[in-house]
Amino acid sequence: MALRHAVLAALLDEELSGYQLAKAFDLGVANFWHARPQQLYAELTRLERDGLVSGREVVQESRPTKRLFRVTDAGLAELEEFTAASAKPSFIRDDLLVKVQAADHVDTTALVAQLTERAAFARARIDLFGKLLRGMRGDRTEEEFLRDGDRIGPYLTCLRGLAFEEGNRDWCERTVATLRARRQASSPR
Repeated sequence: MALRHAVLAALLDEELSGYQLAKAFDLGVANFWHARPQQLYAELTRLERDGLVSGREVVQESRPTKRLFRVTDAGLAELEEFTAASAKPSFIRDDLLVKVQAADHVDTTALVAQLTERAAFARARIDLFGKLLRGMRGDRTEEEFLRDGDRIGPYLTCLRGLAFEEGNRDWCERTVATLRARRQASSPR
């Protein structure tokens, strides 16, 4: 997947400025794609040049003029083609896993601290995803929303982000408990 597809998907529901797009990435798209704001601005420029988004200027009284972007028919066709193409499996590439791989040969004190920090980060993301999901479905149950909701794509990707972070939290907590137990068992009494 290219950043272009993530940007196009983020622009499907409404016109957004580059700043708003960066915020949308932080809140919703970040569970499956990470991009820095400068990458997003550069991608918007390329997408507009390629005719996949159109931009319009909005003059503001007390602020600088801003540009709002929306997906064009060509952009929607690009997303349609991308969606129809076979998806490649994803792979984990995480330096923390390399550190855990070496746990039998290194002092694990710093590693336990890093795993504890990662578990705390995952818990914060779990809370965020929970709020986002509740906000999307409103007063409906999840089953009602999934059956009758207007747009379930963002909801389903948010559910995946939630499951991912729950898995991270659980793995980090289990790994910390295991490393601590092994350290305690091997320490002289």
